[in-house]
Amino acid sequence: MVTRVNGFSGMDIDSMVKSMMTAKRVPLDKLNQQKQILNWTRDSYREVNSKLVDFRTNKLTDKYGVNSAMNANKAVTSGNTDALTAEATATANGIDMKVSITQLATKATIESKGAGSGLSVASSLAQAKINDPNSENETVTDADKAEKYSLEINGETFSFTGATGISTVIATINGNSKANAMASFDEVTGKLIISSKTSGSKGELSIKSGNDTNLFEAFKGVNQYNGVDDVKPGVDAIIFVNDTMIKKDSNTFLINGIQMTLLATTYTTLTPEVNPPAGADKPITIKTQSDPQKAVDAIKGFVEDYNSLLTLLNGKISEEKYRDFAPLTDEQKTAMKEADITTWTEKAKSGLLKNDDILREAVSSLRGVISNQIGALSSIGVTTGSYYEGGKLKLDEAALKKALANDAQGVMDLFQGPASASNTGIFDKLASKVNSTLDTLVSRVGTNKFSTDLTSTFKEESIMGKKLKEYNTRITSMLTMLNNAETRFYKQFSAMETAMNKLQTQSSSLFSTSS
Repeated sequence: MVTRVNGFSGMDIDSMVKSMMTAKRVPLDKLNQQKQILNWTRDSYREVNSKLVDFRTNKLTDKYGVNSAMNANKAVTSGNTDALTAEATATANGIDMKVSITQLATKATIESKGAGSGLSVASSLAQAKINDPNSENETVTDADKAEKYSLEINGETFSFTGATGISTVIATINGNSKANAMASFDEVTGKLIISSKTSGSKGELSIKSGNDTNLFEAFKGVNQYNGVDDVKPGVDAIIFVNDTMIKKDSNTFLINGIQMTLLATTYTTLTPEVNPPAGADKPITIKTQSDPQKAVDAIKGFVEDYNSLLTLLNGKISEEKYRDFAPLTDEQKTAMKEADITTWTEKAKSGLLKNDDILREAVSSLRGVISNQIGALSSIGVTTGSYYEGGKLKLDEAALKKALANDAQGVMDLFQGPASASNTGIFDKLASKVNSTLDTLVSRVGTNKFSTDLTSTFKEESIMGKKLKEYNTRITSMLTMLNNAETRFYKQFSAMETAMNKLQTQSSSLFSTSS
C-alpha cells in the first residue's frame, strides 16, 4: 500500500494527483455515458414492447378477436331459465324456439363406495384403506405401504403402492391421454370417481382389475350399478325444440345459431323420448334480438387502442433529440441542484428512438394492413385522418350502425375473418405484424414478447445485451488501469518527498557543521 504524503515539499499532492486523474478519467466518463444511453434506450424499447404485447394479446386477441365481442345478436330467454343458458352467435337465424329438456348428457362413470371422511388428496392409498372416521387409533404399517394396487382403464394399466398419494393417483390417470378418462376424489365421502372424458352414449369406459389388488379396494370397493359392480354408462342429452326431439352427446351445443348449455331437466319423466313428454313441463322460450351496440363498442374501442399505439410509436420516432445533453457524471451531479438534474436528464433521455428503424417499420406495417382494407373500412364508417395525423383512424358511428344493420356478419368477418378462412381478418393481420416487430425487439433488445412488465429482465444474448457486456468489460479494464495509474502517481510523489526530505536533512547538517 502506498503512503500518501503531504507536507515536506509544501505541495498538495492529493490535489495534484486528483487533477492529473481527472484528465485520465475522461475516456471512462464517456464510456459510462455510452453505457447509460444504452440502458435508457433499452428501457424505452421495453416501454414500446409492453404496449405492443398489450395491443396484440390483451386487445386484438383476447378482447376484440373473440366472437362474442362483435356479435350483433342477443339471445333472450324466458320461462325456466334455471334449466338452460343461451347465447346467440353471429349466425343466429332469428327463429324462436321453445325448448323442453328431458335428459341431461352424462359420462360413463364408476365410483367407489367411499373410504369415509377425514381424508384429503394428500392422503396415501394406505391411509384410505385403513381409514375409519369413528376410530382414532389408525396406524399405517409397512405392509400397508408396500401393498400393490393396479387398475386397467380403457386398456391402459396403472400401478401404485399403498405409499402413493391420492393426488398422484389422480394426476397419473388424468395425465394419460390414451386412457381417455378423468379421475377425481371426493374428500367429503372419500370416494374415488373415474369417468370417461367423452360424454354421451358414445363415451366408453372399460374398467378391469390388474394383476395386483384392485385400486378401488383402497376406497372400500366399487359401488354397484344395476346390482353388479359395473360402469354406469353415459347417456345423451334429450331435448324437444318446438316439439321436435333432438339428441346431443354433450350438454353444450349449437342449434339455429344459438349456443345452448343445459343445466337441468324441465320436468321428470321415465320415458324421456316420448313426444310430447309426459308430466309437468316448464319449458324455456328463446328469442333472438339484434344488439349492434356490442359490435359498435368493440370497433370503437379498437379504433381508440389502435390510435393510442400509433401515437406512442410516432411520438418516439419524432421525439426531439438534444445532442448537447449527455448523461451526467456523478461529479457533475454534485455541483447541481436536484431540479436541474431532473431537467437535464429528461433532455438527455429524449429522442433515443428518434427515426428508429424498428418503430418506423412497425408503423408502416400496421398502416399497411389498414390501407389494404380502407375501401371496406370506409363503407362501414372507419376512415383515416389527414396525412399529418400519422395514420390515425376515425369512426362514424351512425355509418357503422347502418352497416351492422345491413350485414352484421360481413362487418364481423372484415375484422375477425370468416370462420372458413382463419387469420384473414384485420385483427389477425395486425396481430401478425405486431408479432414480427416483437421478434425483432427480442433479437436486438432482449425484451420478452409475451410480457407487459416494465421491470422484466432483458435477455443477455441479444445484440444490445452483448453490447452491454462489452461496455462492462471495457469499464472494468479501464478502472483497473486508472487505479494503477493513481497508485503509480502517489508512489512517484512519495519517492520525491522522501528524496527532498533526505536532501533537506543533509543541507541542515552541513549548515550546522559550517556554523
